[in-house]
Amino acid sequence: MAYYENLPIYRRTMELAVFVESMVRNFARYHKYALGADLRHLSRRLVALVIKANSRRDKTAVLTELRDSSEEMKVLIVLAKEVKAFTNFKEFQQASMLATDISRQSEGWLRSQSGKGVS
Repeated sequence: MAYYENLPIYRRTMELAVFVESMVRNFARYHKYALGADLRHLSRRLVALVIKANSRRDKTAVLTELRDSSEEMKVLIVLAKEVKAFTNFKEFQQASMLATDISRQSEGWLRSQSGKGVS
C-alpha cells in the first residue's frame, strides 16, 4: 500500500474536508441540505481521489478526475458565496484558498505524470 499521509495535497484535501464540515454546520437550513451536502460530499471525494491516485501505477486518469473535481469544488464555493450561504467572508476566503491550492497541486501532479511518458 502506498503512503499518502505525508503528501502535501493529502494534507490540504483533509484540511478542506474538515473545514467544509464545520463551515456547512453554520449554513442556513435552506443551504445546508442541498449545497452544503454537495460541498461535503465533494470534499470527501477529493481526499479519496488523492489516496486512489497515490496507489496507482498509472495515475493519469485519476489525477485528471482529481483536477476536474477540484475545479468543481472551486465553482461550488463561489456559488455558495453568491447565494450568501457563508456566515462571513472569512469562511469563503479560507475555503477558496484551500480549494485553489488543491487545484494547483493536482494540476502540477498531473503535469509531472504526463512528463513521464504516461498517457
